[in-house]
Amino acid sequence: MGCKIMVENQFVITDNHLYKDYDYLYRVIERTLTHESVEKAIFSIIFVGEEEIHRINKEYRGVDRVTDVISFAFEDNEDIRYNDIRMLGDIYICIPQMKKQALLYGHSEKRELSFLTVHGLLHLLGYDHMEKEMEKEMFELQELILDEENIPR
Repeated sequence: MGCKIMVENQFVITDNHLYKDYDYLYRVIERTLTHESVEKAIFSIIFVGEEEIHRINKEYRGVDRVTDVISFAFEDNEDIRYNDIRMLGDIYICIPQMKKQALLYGHSEKRELSFLTVHGLLHLLGYDHMEKEMEKEMFELQELILDEENIPR
């Protein structure tokens, strides 16, 4: 009888000492992955400042401004798997921008950081909002996940 090794989803949050109160994100991430029936996936979430996100946005997207979240999906070109493990990519979240948007939209930083995390993760999973129909589907799913985690506006 052979030995079967179970590999679970693995992800790393690199906070770069920019934000410390994010333990709830682990549940939000797991709920998102469960909704999408994702098993055996690896990805990273990196918190950055305005200067770094501006540089990334300009260098990789040709947009010369600060933004809130940027996702680099490894599966954009093909379904990348190693030993049946999906290599999803990286999500960069600008913490100062997240804080500004929470104030602007009148909700908590927890809500905004959770939204940006789910948004970035859905991009890694192939969702997009370039067309109205896809945008509607993506944003409805984001709201459903946050509602299920009891993270209100």
